[in-house]
Order: sequence, then structure tokens, then C-alpha cells
Amino acid sequence: MTDTPSTCPYCGVGCGVIIESEGAQITGVRGDPAHPANFGRLCSKGATLHLTATAAITQHARLLQPMHRPLRGGPLQPAVWDNALDAIADQLTATVQTHGPDAVGFYVSGQLLTEDYYVFNKLAKGLLGTNNIDTNSRLCMSSAVAGYKATLGADAPPACYDDLNHAHTVFIAGANPAWAHPVLFRRLEDARRANPAQKLIVVDPRRTETAQLADLHLQILPGSDVALCHGLLHLMLWEGWTDTAFMAAHTSGFEALKARVRDFTPKDTARLTGLKEADLLQAARWFANVDGSSGASGARLPTLSLYCQGLNQSSSGTAKNAALINLHLATGQIGKPGAGPLSLTGQPNAMGGREVGGLANLLSAHRDLANPAHRAEVARLWGLDLQARDVPSQPGKTAVEMFQAAADGEIKALWIACTNPAQSLPDQAMVRRALERAELVIVQEAYSTTATARFADWLLPATSWGEKDGTVTNSERRISRVRAAVAGPGQTRHDWAIATDLARRLEARLRPGAATLFPYDSAESVWLEHRETTRGRDLDITGMSYPMLDAGPQQWPLPEGQTGGRARLYADGRFETDDGRARFLDTPFVPLAEPRDARYPFSLTTGRLRDQWHGMSRTGNLGRLWGHQPEPSVDLHPQEMTRLGLKDGDLVQLSSRRGLLVLPAASSDAVALTQAHVAMHWGDEVLQGLDAQGQSSGGINRLTSPVFCPISKQPELKHTAVKLQKAELPWQLLAAAWLCEGEALALRSQLQAVMGQFGYACCVPFGHEQHGVLLRAAAADAPPPERVARIEALFGLGPERTDALRYDDRRRHRSRAMGLVRDGDDARLQAFVLAGDIRAEAWVKALLMQRLPAQAYGRLLLMPDAQAPLALVPRGRQVCTCFNTSAPMIEQALAGTAGTEADRLAALQGKLQCGTQCGSCLPELKRLVKTCVVAG
Repeated sequence: MTDTPSTCPYCGVGCGVIIESEGAQITGVRGDPAHPANFGRLCSKGATLHLTATAAITQHARLLQPMHRPLRGGPLQPAVWDNALDAIADQLTATVQTHGPDAVGFYVSGQLLTEDYYVFNKLAKGLLGTNNIDTNSRLCMSSAVAGYKATLGADAPPACYDDLNHAHTVFIAGANPAWAHPVLFRRLEDARRANPAQKLIVVDPRRTETAQLADLHLQILPGSDVALCHGLLHLMLWEGWTDTAFMAAHTSGFEALKARVRDFTPKDTARLTGLKEADLLQAARWFANVDGSSGASGARLPTLSLYCQGLNQSSSGTAKNAALINLHLATGQIGKPGAGPLSLTGQPNAMGGREVGGLANLLSAHRDLANPAHRAEVARLWGLDLQARDVPSQPGKTAVEMFQAAADGEIKALWIACTNPAQSLPDQAMVRRALERAELVIVQEAYSTTATARFADWLLPATSWGEKDGTVTNSERRISRVRAAVAGPGQTRHDWAIATDLARRLEARLRPGAATLFPYDSAESVWLEHRETTRGRDLDITGMSYPMLDAGPQQWPLPEGQTGGRARLYADGRFETDDGRARFLDTPFVPLAEPRDARYPFSLTTGRLRDQWHGMSRTGNLGRLWGHQPEPSVDLHPQEMTRLGLKDGDLVQLSSRRGLLVLPAASSDAVALTQAHVAMHWGDEVLQGLDAQGQSSGGINRLTSPVFCPISKQPELKHTAVKLQKAELPWQLLAAAWLCEGEALALRSQLQAVMGQFGYACCVPFGHEQHGVLLRAAAADAPPPERVARIEALFGLGPERTDALRYDDRRRHRSRAMGLVRDGDDARLQAFVLAGDIRAEAWVKALLMQRLPAQAYGRLLLMPDAQAPLALVPRGRQVCTCFNTSAPMIEQALAGTAGTEADRLAALQGKLQCGTQCGSCLPELKRLVKTCVVAG
């Protein structure tokens, strides 16, 4: 076995991993104990990375050779690399020569490595001469970028993870790190144990797992973050809790902001945010940490803020970020251990993309596109000045703008790399129009199963985690090496190499005879050029090298001549502005772009699941990662469920101004009245249906709004106004089967064509060690019998299965098919299809999923109204992914424990092992310990 140190490809925490491999196969993964981001810890997603690289997944889900679709809507055909690249280069050349360079758009990804990002950025802006290159990081981090630049002068998170150990107050806004950044949350738990006096404030419209552990949960109304921050600053000024000396010496622009927040009295702020005035005062006191509020009189203890998509994904995202940073500047809570505003990066290398200027309005090394001197510097660094050329000055199309331009016919060619806009962008009807209207769609991907791949004219196979070489930068400015443990499968190539090869072909066509701008022969050669562009900049990394990073990750800045990076910025009180002073940003409070109204009376919010990642092209292949949330749902307050006449599992139609979506309802006291919550991950790979016009209604982003922040251009994915009504889909079907891994992946792909024929359908994997597939569907009327027969055949219960048990009532449109397999002297249920009547779901599903002996049930399996003669209790929702521990198991174990909450948790872990491996389930375990009553 070979061990290869590398970095996790999921969230921006940037955990170090050790990849275990044998020959050409990745066989295991464990946390790197020497990596300073995680010290050996991994979350449920990171701990299962090796399972996403099995031979079966590679064979059935990976894109292994170039593919071409000669006819739109037609089948894909295999292609040869050289022929594919030549053909694409010809098409792009023709597009540029006919329509100009701005007829081409590049949409790339925060999951690319920095080296990949750099080549794409140079290709677009340096070779083709268009700034139409943007990234899916626009959807998650651009408001944080704009907020930092507007106040501190540079896109540089000033704090670090170690500040959790020094903070006296931790202020979390618009983030749920217990689920979205679990390993960082473990560090917060450690800090709270070491310092019991540390206060935790959580600002969130939902009572999330993070909020449940807070000392103070500010459950604000959606969109009221700016009003909250202004109200807190009003109180700090009134109480004398601001740091006037710091403001006088190191800031500017406070008078305008002071005049604005004068109107945000506690009474008015409470009205705007839905909070209690007493809670506002408490939050202001703990944030300011001064005048005896948290220590000796006059001593200011440090406050660290963590924030993510709740602030960023908003039509006023820049204002929300700046309003929070204003609080840090007003109280001097920046530039010292335990203090500062730290934005949590959503993707593994969103920071790296920002560093190379991989956004439509930026240039390499945090240079501004609007600055002529910066454009000239980049032209010189890239060698454009030798060709009497410059970087174009017109800002490019950002993510939503780019796809709208393609939908309008302005952009003719789209090159999409390592991202899935047909699932992740808002207003999917518009996005689908763009992909259909564009004359050329190139999709550079590792997985053939994404929704976007279905629109591609050309599919180019890229390497993935465990196969790539380069660097990434995490949320605390720490650059880590990514290393290949195995070679890429099939004909896959590295992203930077694909872009380089195509760039050279374009040079030969567009600028024959000119020296190449792309002389790269390795990832390191790209990185060395990127490093030189940072010289003298705020993110100067000229002191770093691959050998240094091989020895351990480093934080920037690290200029040449220095031996280590800087953990915290602005300790000297000097900021990256012309006068060295931080700027208060006078931000008005603007209500939601799409508020609730009589027609759309619910606020729909979106968020992450604990065990899934983005569009689930990787995590969605693992049944064990579906145990915590087995199927899609919409969470509603129990009172709303009652008012709407719903019970758990009933289908609900959600409608926005852009589309509709059908989902099962789930009662949740984490959601406030008049609100609904849906996970961001659901696309039509998992969830489909037909609306009243017969159009597909699958995917949460059929509903979300493309309205974006005017400064950051980040869309308001976090909030949508919707109406809810019970879906009238009385005919239902449920099918499930155990299969081998490859068969399960193939079945899910085959079911895609069937799902769109129902009013509602979802298809998900299940199983911890084994591999299962479940299909749930519903319709207003019974479908043709042949459609049910097709589903039976796909689940291995077709006519050729002569030993299958069958029941068929054509008059009432009901049928059942059961497949059993011998297991010694008994039999076990291996597959079933319940059509038209699924009242037996609970016990039949339990019989299959728990692999219980089934022979004793005999004919009861076919009787529609039959109840199981024995109590077959469903396992319940999975809490611990690592040990497949369910909530009922935990509650039963806790009933026999006594002592303090810490004692009961320790006893529970000793008995069931839950929470002792990756720790992602620890917040939920602590909640169960707190709420479960001791027996007797």
C-alpha cells in the first residue's frame, strides 16, 4: 500500500488527507495528523472519499474518453483527443472571427486547482481577449470579496482558525458550520471546552444544529441582517462600547454610518428583525466585550465572526458583509488573536480562483480590471505587451449574466469546466434556454452523469481527486498541495493540460507565428508563473515553492526572503487602502428583492446537508451518505403542517414566479412560521416531475431567483417567495432493490428517462455496506400498465423473473411484484415494486432494507391491506454515518444512562461508538443527550 498526502476536495476548510492506494486503485483515506487545518480529523464526506473512487463508480459514472454529440438532442459518440481539440479550436476560432471574442463565455469552478484556474484565466483574457470568464464561486463567495475590498481594501480574510482558541465571543452569521464545515466546528467545540466562558452567538432564520448549541440564537427574519448589524452598532454607540481610539487612528467614513444607524433603535430593529430587544442588547454587549461586560472593567476581550452563504447569497450581499465588518471596525475587533471577520469559503479552492483573478471583474493577484495600471502590469507579466496587445477593459459577464446572454443569443459558445450549472444556477428555465440556444457547448468534466453533460456538444474527460497535482487555498489563506495517488483513468487529462492544449491550437489559428503564451509542461510550471504575478501584492507568495509546500501548507502573504506566512492581517492597524485606513461602508437596509406577499406567502430558504456536497456528482453515488437525509423534502413548521392539512410524507407543490416543484413535506421545529426550507443539493438527477404544462419541474433551482447584488453580482439563492399547496397526486409507486454497485449506478441512470413521466419522482441510493436503489413516484392518474411493467423490468422483476411473487388488480390500477432470494433455510426480500397502493411501505421497506428473513410473510407480501404479523419497526433516521447508528438506537441507549450530559454522551459513545470517528454527528448526539429522558 502507498500513502500519498493530499487535500480534501470538498469545503473550504482545506483538510489534509492521506490517500491510500494499491497499484491503480485508491483503497482508503484518512486525515493527515500533520495538516494544520484539521490535525487528522475528517468529516463524513471526507472520510468516505475513497468510496467515491471505486472501480464500479469509475466505470459507470466517470467520463473516460472525449465524446461528441453531432446532432443536438442526439446520442453521444466517442472521439479521439486530437480530433476533438482540433474541431473545438476550429469552432471557437470561427465564433471569435464572426462574432468577436465576447461571443465566448467560460464558466469554471471553485473545485479547480489554482493552476487550472490560472490557465483558463489567461486563455480568456490574454489570448482570446474577453473577460467573459466567471466561476461558480460567484454563487458563494463574491459578496465576501466585495465586502472585504469595500472596507479593508483587499480580498484577504484577516483571521485564522487558531483564533477560535483565543476568542471570547464567536459570532456566527448566515452559516451552519456544524453541517457545512464540520471539522472547523470540531475546533470550535474544543475551544468551548477549553474556555467555558466563551460565548457563542448564532444568527440564522432556522434553528440549525449550530444554533441549537449557541448561548444566544438570534432567529432573524430572512434578509434582515443589515438591520441587525445597524441595530447592534446603534446600541454600542449608545452604551459607549465602541473603540473611539481605534476608529480615530485607523478608519474613515464613520460619520455617515453613524448618522444612518441613529434610526435603528432597539424598538425599530426588533420590528425589522423579529428579535427581542433584550436579545439585541445581549448580542451587542457580547460582541463589544468591553466595560466589564465580559471581563475586567475597560478590558476588551476578542470577538471572532464566522459567516457564509446566509450573508453572501443575497441581492444585498455586499451590504450584509460590510455591515458585519463595520461592527469589527467600530469595536477594534480586528488584527489581534481571537478577533476579526472570517468568511468561510464554500468550495475547496474558491480562494485560489480569486487569487488568480478567475472572475469576470478581476485580474491576477487581486488586481482590479478597472485599473489601467493593473491591466498594463498583467499585460507585461503575460507577454502581451510584446505583441502590442492589452487586457480588455470592459468587465465580463458574471455567472447569471453570462447564461442570460447565452439565452438571449449574445454569447454563442460556452466552455464549462468542473461545474454543473444545469443544477446549481438559479432560474433553471433560463439556464436551460441558454444551454439549448448556444451554438457550441463544451463541458469539461470528471463525471458523465451531471445534468449539464446532457446539453454538451463536446464532453472532455478530466482527472479528479486523487489523480490531480497542484495547489488549493483554504478559508484562512493557507495554500496546500494536492497530489496524485493514482493516474487518471481511461483517457482523462488534467484540466490545466486540456486548457493549455486547446489554447495552443487557438494561438495557431488566431495569432500564427506569435510566441506561445502557454509554455507549460507541468502544474508546477504554471504555478511558478502565477507566483511571479503576486510579487509585491497583498498576497505575495514569492517566498513559497512546491518543495516548501510539500513540507507543509503555508499561509499567504509569504514574500521572498521570509520563512513563514502571516496568520493574522492588520495587526499594525494599516489596511490595503490608499491612505492605509479601513473604510466604514454606509450601507442602507434594503428589504428582500422578492418579499412574501399575498400571492406567495412563504419565505423559502435553502441550505446544505451534512453528508452531501453541492450537486452530488460525487457524494450522491454513496448510499451510506444518504442515511441522514434519505430522500428530498421540504421542512415546514408543525403549525404550518396542521394549517395546510399535511402530515409527514404528503406531497406539496411549491410554486415561485419562475416554476414549481413537488416535494414530500417534513415537520420541523427548526423552521419558523411562514417559512419553508429545502436543501440546495436537489437537481433533476435526483428529483423530477411534470408541471401542468407537461414541462419538467425537477430541481430546487427551478424556483430560485436570478436577482443579484448590484456590487458583487452574487444571486439571491438563499431566499425565494413561494406558495404551498397540497399536491393532488393520489396514484403512488414505490420500488426498491439491492444490487451490486455497478448495477445500482446503471439503474439510476436508466430510471432518468422514466422519472420525467410522473407528476413527482425521486430516485436515490441507499445502503451502508451494500448498494440499493429506491424509486418513489406519484401521479394524478394511473399511468399506462406498460410504464409500471418497465419499472418492474428495470428492478429485475420483469416477466423473465419466473420466481417473482406477483399481484395485479387492473381494475383498481394496483400491482405488486416481489423478488426473494434464498438465504440458507429462509429467504430474504431482494426487490419489490408497489404500484397504486403503497400502504405497506413501512413494513415491506423495513423487511428489505434490514435484510430480515421474509419467508414467514408468504402471501402477506401480496395482500394490499395486509399488516405484518410481527412488529417490523423501521430503523429510523441515520444519525451517525460512520457506524450506521439510527436515532431510535441512540434514544434506546440513552434511556439507560445517567449523570451529567458529558457522562451520558461518553456512555453512549462507549456503547454504540457513534461520534467517535469523523465526529460530524456530534452536534446531533449532544442534542439527543439533552432531550432524551432517562428511563425510570
